[in-house]
Amino acid sequence: MKIEQIYTGCLAQGAYYIESNGEVAIIDPLRETQQYVDKAKKEDAKIKYIFETHFHADFVSGHVDLAKKTGATIVFGPGAETDYDAHIASDNEVFNIGNITIKVLHTPGHTLESSTFLLIDEKGNNHAIFSGDTLFLGDVGRPDLAIKSDLTKEDLAGMLYESLRNKIIPLADNIIVYPAHGAGSACGKNLSKETIGLLGDQKKTNYALRADMTKEEFVEEVLDGIAPPPQYFAKNAMMNKSGYDNFDTVLQKGDTGLDPETFEAIANQEGALVLDVRTEKEFVKAHIPNSIFIGINGGFAPWVGALITDLKQPILLVSPEGKEKETVTRLSRVGYDNTLGYLKGGINAWKNANKDIETIESITANEFSNRFKKEAINTLDVRKDGEYKSEHLDSDSVQHFALDYMNDNMNAIDKTKTYHIHCAGGYRSVIAASILKARGFNVIDIAGGFAAIKNTDLPTTTFVCPSTL
Repeated sequence: MKIEQIYTGCLAQGAYYIESNGEVAIIDPLRETQQYVDKAKKEDAKIKYIFETHFHADFVSGHVDLAKKTGATIVFGPGAETDYDAHIASDNEVFNIGNITIKVLHTPGHTLESSTFLLIDEKGNNHAIFSGDTLFLGDVGRPDLAIKSDLTKEDLAGMLYESLRNKIIPLADNIIVYPAHGAGSACGKNLSKETIGLLGDQKKTNYALRADMTKEEFVEEVLDGIAPPPQYFAKNAMMNKSGYDNFDTVLQKGDTGLDPETFEAIANQEGALVLDVRTEKEFVKAHIPNSIFIGINGGFAPWVGALITDLKQPILLVSPEGKEKETVTRLSRVGYDNTLGYLKGGINAWKNANKDIETIESITANEFSNRFKKEAINTLDVRKDGEYKSEHLDSDSVQHFALDYMNDNMNAIDKTKTYHIHCAGGYRSVIAASILKARGFNVIDIAGGFAAIKNTDLPTTTFVCPSTL
């Protein structure tokens, strides 16, 4: 028996490759599926089943493409309805993979069809659970993402309580937990940076598994502090339910080099968004007018999903050389399948073609401090709510809203004013500055963000540990 976790940091997501005696099961595969096909071929094995723990909201799974490539059967838990061929399992149904067995434990709560897959080894012993978003290390899945459900988040939280108590907690402490996500995922609040653990440790340390917790207490604690889900979550869940375009076709279309003239023509004809994925320092120094920055080296896919509201938006890329294919792939993971190509030769080709270039003024924290003390300037803090509440500049001239919800807050800022923008370290502030500049606002970026501002003599509020908020 072989179990391999294939972890993707950008999505904080774990897919799983399980092989026994020449047969393979894949759990929650990524959008790009050739890696699983190649792995099975190398092992001289056949992919038999594709198990989906639920309809994922934070990424587009590769189950549909993988089934078409391999003939494997897609398996969902009880109650799932799909627009493609899939086996909808019953609770406690078992599936044989070589010499091992996978048993379906229906664990509704995160979503109605959510299921945990119990792996039983060659000797008949319970070995591991693939818990999806039912159980994370340190947390459990948020209960507010069910597709078109009449149930409230309180109803789902109550279901999750029963699922954990009746299906998960009775299992032995030595069972390995393989969750769908780790720290950084928006599918929970308190996820551990560890990606594999033991169930016994979770029974001791995970707040949601406390033995003395009532259902009412569980519902209150699970729902406390949950931020609204990113706008793309419901759209990705529907793609996972209904199907999507073939990934190889999406990649072929997007991974196409365009000269500056063609690039500009397509941008104008198609109303394409120019998405610049270089570093923030490169972007502020020179970029195509009206382009948006979301750097490939940051939390790229989730920020794209949070800020670009139309999954069908035509996109043209300005990418570091050699990163074009990766960028198209990472866009498709969150459902953005309409990339039309990239600027061949990058920003230098644009300059050499004598095309217009724009910049964003970026100042040091010390320069910001000098300006702040000498004159009344407008400052915009785009960190998350918890970061801001924990510590921020102590001044009435500072305005705050999280970058995640920038599209909902455009009416709160004034085009006649100039805004000095900061985040924690500099990545998010340039994203915000690029969006605002493209919409006609006057912006100045504060390089180094709040981490650098704290090293100046500007007054800040008393620090409050985020875990106590």
